[in-house]
Amino acid sequence: MSDLLAARSQMAMSLAFHIVYAAIGIAMPLMMVLAEWRWIRTGESVYLDLAKRWAKGTAILFAVGAVSGTVLSFELGLLWPRFMAAVGAVIGPLFALEGFAFFTEAIFLGIYLYGWARLPVRLHLAAGVIVAVSGVASAVAVTTVNAWMNTPTGVEWEHGLPHSIQPWTVMTNPHALHQTIHMVLAAFAATGLFVAGIHAFMWLRGSRTALHRHALAIALLVGGPPALLQPLSGDVLARSVAEHQPAKLAAMEALFDTERGAAFRLGGIPDEARRTVDYVVELPRFLSVLIHLDPDATVTGLDQFPRQDWPPVAIVHGAFQVMVGAGMIMAGTAIWSAWRWKQGRLLNDRPLLWTLACAAPLGFLAIEAGWIVTEVGRQPWIVYGMMRTRDAVTPMPGMVVPFLLFTLLYGLLSLVVLWTMARHVGATQTTSRSTVEERLLPDAAKGARP
Repeated sequence: MSDLLAARSQMAMSLAFHIVYAAIGIAMPLMMVLAEWRWIRTGESVYLDLAKRWAKGTAILFAVGAVSGTVLSFELGLLWPRFMAAVGAVIGPLFALEGFAFFTEAIFLGIYLYGWARLPVRLHLAAGVIVAVSGVASAVAVTTVNAWMNTPTGVEWEHGLPHSIQPWTVMTNPHALHQTIHMVLAAFAATGLFVAGIHAFMWLRGSRTALHRHALAIALLVGGPPALLQPLSGDVLARSVAEHQPAKLAAMEALFDTERGAAFRLGGIPDEARRTVDYVVELPRFLSVLIHLDPDATVTGLDQFPRQDWPPVAIVHGAFQVMVGAGMIMAGTAIWSAWRWKQGRLLNDRPLLWTLACAAPLGFLAIEAGWIVTEVGRQPWIVYGMMRTRDAVTPMPGMVVPFLLFTLLYGLLSLVVLWTMARHVGATQTTSRSTVEERLLPDAAKGARP
């Protein structure tokens, strides 16, 4: 394994590990806030129990996400020193904003966790809202950095180095809005439907408590609408990719030759040597319609780019197919759930509950696949069209050693997290009404309690 491949593999593994916890950190705070808000409104102790359980889960995953995020920040400098030396001044302000949002989230998560018996109810709820908003703000800042790497505007380039930086133009680069919306929606859809799947499974196992019923409802409210909006967001983003990164779009679609009235390809195995796609199902002219709203429009293929500038077509096309397939299943499950909910038969539809349980991991699978499309699809560039990845890697030899060590570390950490969360989720018994609740519950709600 070359040092470049080892460095890329270590970065990819770190991002693949971190992005799951980052996505959960975006969506879980909203779920715990909604549960607490329902407790304040109804006085039902099960909502308080739910808010505390989700807050504890958020704290566990936040800690893991903070550690893996710190590792990533070190890796940016250690693995890609030439990249950071060249564009550090460009993306530095966005990382500073991300850091501000992260510390805000950490501070108010601590206040939320230890403030149950110490803060007035509404101030405590406000602390949870700040945690939720900070998580989204952090995601927006980081995703905007990646969007700039895909569409590097707001700077002038001379001898491979940027100068005359325009910060606002950097922050509003062509991909920024589309990519951040797509990422935030993905986080809410993945986390919401994952939690819904857990509680649907517990319900199917016979644990038919109010906790699982309310948890399933809140999780579907958080995850369902984003799952429906995600295909629309993806379509808008794909049009932006077609305009600003046409080689990436051609790799996503395994479009080797420029076509007028291009077909949309489902599945298939691309062969770069023969420039063909085997075992593929084609929807005639559909790609031209999706990208240009014109069945006769021309879509740029890989033949318009030098061979050395092609992304790895098979990887990008395969990941894109996985992302789209998982997203469509999630959107269909969300529609099914909304239909049965409206009928008042959500919990009586066993096929739906089994579908929710089986589809629970799909959101995170889609996020991983989407991140592969974004990162591998930009290759061989680390900054699209301006700096090649091979020119940014560290000259340090033996990069395979830290790659193997970090692989082992992340594997062990994953097992610990799975064990911890399994024990946390397994604790399904509703806690008795606590002295904390007695202290915090408004007088009016106390009177309304059963």
